[in-house]
Amino acid sequence: MTKISRLNLSHIKIFYLLIVLIFTYVRNAVLYASNRVLAVSVRLFQSQFISLLLHRFCMMRTSKFNHDAQSVLFFRRWGRKSYSLFLALKKVVAISVLAVVYFLSTPVITLATTQDTSEVKMEYDLDEIEVSAQRTPALYSQVARIVSVIERKEIEAVPAQSVQDLLEYIAGVDVRQRGTEGVQADVSIRGGTFDQILILLNGINITDPQTGHHNLNLPVSLAQIERIEVLEGPAARVYGPNAFSGAINIITRKGGGNSGTVNVSGGSFGYFDGNVSAGVKTGRLNHMLAVGKKRSDGYTNNTDFDELNGFYSASLNTQDGDLNVQVGISEKGFGANSFYTPKYPNQYEATKTLFTSAKWTSSGPLHLSPVVYFRRHQDRFELFRDNPASWYSGHNHHLTHTYGGNLNSWFAWGAGKTALGIEYRSEHILSNVLGKEMDQPKDVPGEDAQFTKSDSRNTLSGFLEHSLYINKWAFTAGIMGNYISGSDLGINFFPGVDVSYDVSEGVKLYSSFNTSLRMPTFTDLYYQGPTNVGNPDLKPEKSAAIEGGIKFSKPVVKGHVVVFYRKGKNIIDWVKATEEETWTTQNLTRLTSLGAEAQVQLILRNRFGEFVPNIDVSYLFNNVDKQEDDFISRYVLDNLKHKLVCSFNQKLVKNLSIDLKLVCQDREGSYTKFEEMAPVGEVNYEPFWLVDGKLSYQLRNVRLYTSVNNLFNTTYNDIENVVQPGRWFKAGLVYELQFSKK
Repeated sequence: MTKISRLNLSHIKIFYLLIVLIFTYVRNAVLYASNRVLAVSVRLFQSQFISLLLHRFCMMRTSKFNHDAQSVLFFRRWGRKSYSLFLALKKVVAISVLAVVYFLSTPVITLATTQDTSEVKMEYDLDEIEVSAQRTPALYSQVARIVSVIERKEIEAVPAQSVQDLLEYIAGVDVRQRGTEGVQADVSIRGGTFDQILILLNGINITDPQTGHHNLNLPVSLAQIERIEVLEGPAARVYGPNAFSGAINIITRKGGGNSGTVNVSGGSFGYFDGNVSAGVKTGRLNHMLAVGKKRSDGYTNNTDFDELNGFYSASLNTQDGDLNVQVGISEKGFGANSFYTPKYPNQYEATKTLFTSAKWTSSGPLHLSPVVYFRRHQDRFELFRDNPASWYSGHNHHLTHTYGGNLNSWFAWGAGKTALGIEYRSEHILSNVLGKEMDQPKDVPGEDAQFTKSDSRNTLSGFLEHSLYINKWAFTAGIMGNYISGSDLGINFFPGVDVSYDVSEGVKLYSSFNTSLRMPTFTDLYYQGPTNVGNPDLKPEKSAAIEGGIKFSKPVVKGHVVVFYRKGKNIIDWVKATEEETWTTQNLTRLTSLGAEAQVQLILRNRFGEFVPNIDVSYLFNNVDKQEDDFISRYVLDNLKHKLVCSFNQKLVKNLSIDLKLVCQDREGSYTKFEEMAPVGEVNYEPFWLVDGKLSYQLRNVRLYTSVNNLFNTTYNDIENVVQPGRWFKAGLVYELQFSKK
């Protein structure tokens, strides 16, 4: 049993009190919800009482929209067909605007009898969509953090056909691709590493405990994604452990009505990408089923790939609440030329992923949202795809099982909004390389091999957060209490606070302070290979970050300017002292990051007409200072120092538009260059710039497009000796159809 030091006894008491409060709250919620008569009476009293509080406490003005959580929107015109009923009333309609909490989309205790914002999708502004940047409800315009949102309309326009390529166009995100078109990429935020971000699918944690290399093994293709949200900076109090430098939430398209989509494209290097999806509604149940396949012969030797994925989601809407279920599978096989070591370039890897989750969101005066999920990931790595060396003993096999559950809830009252939650997560691995020796080996599913090692760990987290809106001020403070089995950490707390002030309409000053931690992956701890050796004595990483800046949102110009500082302790990296040594994992004593980020979006089309271009320019500067300077770093010390992204979207003629992207990168650090599978010396990463473009033509329910990536055929390296593809042409079509209703 893990020993807990006397210094942590006060922490234990606080954590125990937090858990007791959560369960007491849940118990009272169930008793309260079960009494229908009391519920109706309280609701009637609540709507009058809270309206009075809001009038005096928040000083709401009905003459214009005020960006706080209890604002009221007044609509006199309804442009969307689904809202035509309101038009028939011929009256002003007031809608209470409430956001959806965290990734669980927990409903709120209603402050009026109208439906939540999640049900009324307002089309006039990105500022009013719900984003998962805090545990209490928050609109995009309210969040005192930097959240980059890529919506469906932009996804269709840009020259990208994978999530990895799409994320390249965000200045604060560093995408280091080993394999193209979604094969494999290491994604990090603001100078962090690929193991320091959390990946979520529809708000559910799908991060891989074996290694961050597998974090983006998604069971969905880009064609099925509705929106991507990127939260920059530590987010432990929102998402839990491992949201060390940020989090990425991928939100899929929902099934609605009876419709289908066919998306087919082809291109250079034997490229093919095909996706078919269908949405069907049966009574109150909405179904969405999608299947995708992607392949290529490869742009150079041993870079071929073959991918297959399938995804199903269903949502059931009832009077008592909503049930959402999702199931996804993915299989990949790809040549891994120099992925993990250039000494043996003829590598190959195959992965299989299964993911499923279920979430219930209750309705009524008090709302709870329980979630359960399960993820299975199997990986086979071949150091030699063929013609193995005489000393080669066999392939590496890994199988991870991750499952968990959480309960989230929040309520609004006179002093603001309060969220409470608890989460349990269990991670297990079977391997012939990673873990501790097993008493009895187990057969590898589908392979002529056996697992001989294993390990597991469990995590329990409690969350508490409160948000308060007073006139032009917004305050959000929260804390996560966390215990991880098998560690000597005991119980730790990770607080955070966000503050913002509305200088004027559409202009906001903000500042935030947040903390986080990351446990080592199983690869960090146990990997043993000819060029890499893990370290079972690694300590968890910890960080504290502060940022501040200005956000502005006007009809023609939007953007932000922010300065951030992060101090990390016990940062984990693969390092070596000389070129001849093997890579080993170590805790760097200290790592600080000081940087700035700016973005300006010129939405000229809104003011000057449809044939005027929209322009977007964003820039990141990040300087990383490390205490240990005598190591050659593989990941941590070769961050992006400068990144510039320029976007240009222009409607050329009716139904024909062009989207251009310019990306410039300048990376710190160096790597050992190999030629003919032998080291020739240490070289610095060279800066480079890339240009991508896409032409799209829309004709009724058919969209034709052609795109080119790396237009000027630039030679560059994202990571070590892995050379990226040159100029790559693609062309395709998207056909959307509506099924007849019987």
